[in-house]
Amino acid sequence: MMTTATTAMEFKAPEAFATDRRGPVRWILSYVRHYWYIAAVMVIGAAGNAALAAVVPILVGQAFNAILQSPPGVALLPGIVLTIAVSQIFRGFLQFGRNFGAELLGQRVERDIRHELYSSLLAKSMTFHSLQSVGDTMARATNDVREINFLFSPGMNLVIGSAVFMFMPLFVAPSYHPALILTPLLFIIGYFLSLWQYLHELSPITSDVRQAFGRMNSRLAEAIDGIETVKGLAQERSEVERFGKNARSYRDAFVHQGDIEARFIPLLLLGLAEAGSLLHSLILYQQGLLNVGQVVAYFGLIQLFGFPTFTSLFAYSQISLGMAGAQRILELINRENDLDQNIDGYQGPMRGEIEFKDVSFSYIDGEPVLEEVSFKAPPGITVAIVGQTGAGKTSLVKLVNRTYDVQSGQVLVDGVDVRDWNLEALRKNISVIEQDIFLFSRTVRENIAFGMQTAEPEEIVIAARAAQADEFIQSFNEGYEAMVGERGVTLSGGQRQRLALARAFLTDPRILILDDSTSAIDSATEDRIQRAIYAAARGRTTIIITHRLSQIRWADLILVLQKGRVVAQGNHEELMRTSEPYRRIFRE
Repeated sequence: MMTTATTAMEFKAPEAFATDRRGPVRWILSYVRHYWYIAAVMVIGAAGNAALAAVVPILVGQAFNAILQSPPGVALLPGIVLTIAVSQIFRGFLQFGRNFGAELLGQRVERDIRHELYSSLLAKSMTFHSLQSVGDTMARATNDVREINFLFSPGMNLVIGSAVFMFMPLFVAPSYHPALILTPLLFIIGYFLSLWQYLHELSPITSDVRQAFGRMNSRLAEAIDGIETVKGLAQERSEVERFGKNARSYRDAFVHQGDIEARFIPLLLLGLAEAGSLLHSLILYQQGLLNVGQVVAYFGLIQLFGFPTFTSLFAYSQISLGMAGAQRILELINRENDLDQNIDGYQGPMRGEIEFKDVSFSYIDGEPVLEEVSFKAPPGITVAIVGQTGAGKTSLVKLVNRTYDVQSGQVLVDGVDVRDWNLEALRKNISVIEQDIFLFSRTVRENIAFGMQTAEPEEIVIAARAAQADEFIQSFNEGYEAMVGERGVTLSGGQRQRLALARAFLTDPRILILDDSTSAIDSATEDRIQRAIYAAARGRTTIIITHRLSQIRWADLILVLQKGRVVAQGNHEELMRTSEPYRRIFRE
């Protein structure tokens, strides 16, 4: 049964084909089945390569007999040499087909897995991303995916190629004498038994290797992301020590893997097989049951075991690492979300009415953040949310666009429960500007147009002017084509927030949410932006979380939050008369 996860998603990118996510082997095979023709080239090339490799010892044996016969059959030698040359040239083409097929298959699968994983990560809820380490996610999305590529080439490439080599002596040797099947048969049985034991020991070790790498990468990403804090508190030495501990753990896991590989028993079996086959064939020669050419050909066939024996030492460990990586990636893809995209949900035009009905919310296994919150905001009004730090203001607005879902009660937009809206349609009509502004490592123009990437240059400039950003943008040498550093580190806090405002103005949302979005702006700029926000708020519902009294005063509706509850609501004049908590905020 081919399945894809279709529930609990915020976003779903189109997939080229369905994948079976019930286990890593099924998952990998669902990709291989899609590229069956490439896999067929690899298998045919492997089979032909092994078969033609067996031609050489057979013909060499015939050459020995031709030389040793009386009189020597020298006339036969050119034909044997030509046959060997032609067969090996053709073998080279087959070997190229095997290698090319394996490499192409690996690259195609790696590309498709990256697409599936990236789409899945974008589809995950904020609950997932809040709990999942970014460094570990990056390790899975980069190195683990790459290990799956290596699973095919050189992994499966060498395994399939060498597996066919294993059976050539078994098929050809009995043609010289039936008893000669004994050594190849015993070697193959011993080889697969020892290989089973080897993989049984190796599998958990390779999983440890991938997990240790994920932990090390997670710590590295965390330290780099918080580099300003690390340096500001002079903790470079302690961070190096912590990273060194994770690096040693990763090294130890690899050393343990090497210890398992060092005790690879098939290498011993190969030596025994070579000695046993030579002894057995010489005994049959002494008994007159074999000639010299057959002894040489038989021993040459036994040498074919060398390729699978030596390559399996690292090929199977590469496959084990690839399967461990696939398990980690699949675990990430299959991890459940809390949100449903609701593709068939309501997609009508939005007016901007917001209503909370007895809403309660808490983060996973946490204390309640909001309790029985109720209020109604008609379309087009401005709502200010005030309260002490930790009162639940930001959590409240994150329920409007379903960054999180309520545990009880309802959040309604235009009278429709937000869970009944098509999620994309809901969020396209809501713009959120937070205090911690995120900007991409792209141009100023691309950052402003991120929510509407088809916007014309003139529209971008108009949005920037409305956000009081055009003046400082024009001061850059490249203007709107100036590159913004990662997370906007090349800009001041006020500049980042004005770019975020421009991004919101450009999308022309029905609901505009400003979460303390002018906190890093000086008074003069704030005054201009406040007028811009006031103008932009006309005709749309605006929610403002702020501590600035100048912004609170002109709100149509003010909500006062205390410990997750709405303790008062009304306009400024009403609350100054009736609400002690509100008056306390002004006094502070």
